[in-house]
Amino acid sequence: MQALLAISRLIDALNDRVGRSVYWLVLLTVLVSAGNAIVRKVFNYSSNAYLELQWYLFSAIFLLCAGYALLNNNHVRIDILAGRLSAKGQAWIDILGTIFFLMPMVCVFIWLSIPWVYETRTDISGSAGGLILWPARILIPIGFVAFYPSQLFLRPSEVTSLIYFSPLIGIGLFALTYWIWTKGVNSYTGTGS
Repeated sequence: MQALLAISRLIDALNDRVGRSVYWLVLLTVLVSAGNAIVRKVFNYSSNAYLELQWYLFSAIFLLCAGYALLNNNHVRIDILAGRLSAKGQAWIDILGTIFFLMPMVCVFIWLSIPWVYETRTDISGSAGGLILWPARILIPIGFVAFYPSQLFLRPSEVTSLIYFSPLIGIGLFALTYWIWTKGVNSYTGTGS
């Protein structure tokens, strides 16, 4: 148990450091956005690269700060339901939501994004003056890989051992979804039939 607590503290420290570093990208995003607007209005000049840079920065903020938001309990909750429950009820919502929804989704995103990033590593934006796409795309697996461990050890005192089964649950749900989708595609005959 002490080893898990040490790993938990290490992951918390890493998420805290990454979060505190990355949230400064919000300021950079605002400066790029304002600079782009000023240059466009004053000098009648614009570049798609500036717009795409804003998207890249926003992606980095969202994906790399997810673990930080979770660590500080700033993530989105369904307060309409959870606010009416006791602390124990809220803990069970966290545990079950993490096991059956969050962690399987994270596993599926990691599993699907790595081959996609590799296959599209040489793609360039279709916009005139656009940027290369791999820096933004590689943030997807990096962000989810960094997010996954923060959930494994987030609350060592609770029933987090169940979270270790979430990759299996995620693979099972993905297989079921894929099976349903292929059955639907095979029986689809088109509109108007």
